[in-house]
Parts: sequence; structure tokens; C-alpha cells
Amino acid sequence: MNSNTNAGASLSPDLTTHVGSLTLRNPVLTASGTFGYGLEYADLVDLSRLGGIIVKGTTLEPRQGNPYPRMAETAGGMLNCVGLQNKGVDHFCRHIYPEVRQLPTAVLVGVSGSTIEAYAECARRIGELADVPAIELNISCPNVKHGGMAFGVTADGAAAVVRAVRKVYPKTLIVKLSPNVTSIADIARAVEAEGADAVSLINTLMGMAIDAERRRPVLSIGTGGLSGPAVKPVALRMVWQVYEAVRVPVVGLGGIMTATDAVEFLLAGATAIEVGTANFVNPRASQEIADGIEAYLSRHGFASVSEIVGAAHSAG
Repeated sequence: MNSNTNAGASLSPDLTTHVGSLTLRNPVLTASGTFGYGLEYADLVDLSRLGGIIVKGTTLEPRQGNPYPRMAETAGGMLNCVGLQNKGVDHFCRHIYPEVRQLPTAVLVGVSGSTIEAYAECARRIGELADVPAIELNISCPNVKHGGMAFGVTADGAAAVVRAVRKVYPKTLIVKLSPNVTSIADIARAVEAEGADAVSLINTLMGMAIDAERRRPVLSIGTGGLSGPAVKPVALRMVWQVYEAVRVPVVGLGGIMTATDAVEFLLAGATAIEVGTANFVNPRASQEIADGIEAYLSRHGFASVSEIVGAAHSAG
């Protein structure tokens, strides 16, 4: 018995991660909006060491985003109200996709919209791209004036978007949930019932900053999404709750800056994790976190990352 355990521990742990029909080489994804299209980081990060990249959010029509200023540093994190600036799904398909399809890791696309019909049509077009195996449906963005979080803050609204997208999108569908709700578990159950293959959480918390000298909000639209280490305890709690509420995989994000942070999310029930704000602080954070998870598993004698998913629920 002991000899088998020691022999297994001497091998590299298996980091392979499954989210719906999507297979990732490890559980580390980069969060949409924090890693560009991956191309921008190719000279800084060994992309083949990542589980995948969730590229910049895409909408049916081009969006200019919100006026500047739209980012602000705050204690323990940052605020942003970028507003899903992008050139639209047709531009992505014609000009970005031919480049990102060559990247040595899984490429997922964040899909957003201002109407249910726009969500569905954008997802349908992305679904036609052979080398994009999954989308992350963003029904939880807090820094746009229409759509986004409006759909994600009620179970009925979230279900309606997922139902429409599921009808036209056959691949792995990950639904990104808002923390700005009364019960995130109820919304997770609602999207699971409509065919979501996984849920990711959390998106940013609503926040703001005020310039005391100028006596006005720092961000152009007043409020924005708070991310970074400050939100980690909230994110971790919500991942814990949603893991107990649904059967589909949970992708955890929110304040993950180190491998230890990532392991905590895995122990809380996340099958995979996303690295977001940390990319702005340390462009190599995602790669270092993947390496750190592997080192943790080796140090504790685990043969597979799947062994620690949700393990804190049964501890003791």
C-alpha cells in the first residue's frame, strides 16, 4: 500500500480538467477582458502551459465602451467600467479568429449582449468557428447601461438568455454569474435547468470611487466593477454555495492572485479557475499559478487535480 502511494506520488500529477465536453490540459484559464486575445501576451507567457484563454468579450454589434476615465485603483483591487468595448462578432470571426485559432491552448470566447436575440445570434456565429470549443456567456457585466447584468440578477432573466442561446449553440456553454444578487445558488440552478454545461463565478462586484478634491466620482459613469484580492472572500463563499447547489462544473474566479488562492477555490468546489486582475499586476501570473497548482498536488501526494475539487466540503 505504502509503496504504491509513494510510486504514484513520484509521478507528475494529472492536471487534465473537464468542463462539459471541453478538455483542458490544466484548470487555469485567463479571464475575459484581462488577457486581450492572448496574442498580446504570447511573448511574455508560455501559452501552452495554460488550460485556456477566454478572449475579450464579444458582442453582436461593435461597442465603443464607456467614456474615459474607466479604470481606477482601489484598496485591494481595481474598479473598471470599460463597457465591453469591442469591434463586434463579425470582426472577430474575420480578423481575430484566424490568428487565435493557432494559439497552443484552448481558446474560448466571452459573449455578451443587450438583448436576448443579440446574445443568441452572437453565440450562433461563434458556434460556427471550428476551433472555438466553448463560450462563456456573460449575463453579469455590471458596467454597461443596457443588458449584461440586467439579465443575470434574476433567475427568470438568466434562464431566458440561456434558453435562447442553448437552442442555437451546440458546444460547451459556460454561464458567468453575477455576485450582485440575493441568492447566486438560485440563479445557478436556473441556468443549469436551461442547459448550461457549467457556471463561472463571480463577475465583479458593484463599487465606486470618489475623488475627494474634485468632489466627483472617479469613473466616468460613476460606478464600476470591483475586482482583485478584495473580492476573494465573497467569491470563495459563492463558489462554495454554488458547488452544493448544482451538478454542473463550477469555474471559480475573483481575486485569484497566487497558486494558493487557486487551490482554495478548487477545494471549495471549482473544477477550473480563472485568473483576471492578477494579469495586470504580473503578466506571468496565470502560468505561475498553473505551475503552483502542480507543485501543491505533488507536495501532498495527489495523483490528479480532480482529487481536490470540493475536498474542503468533506474535510473532517
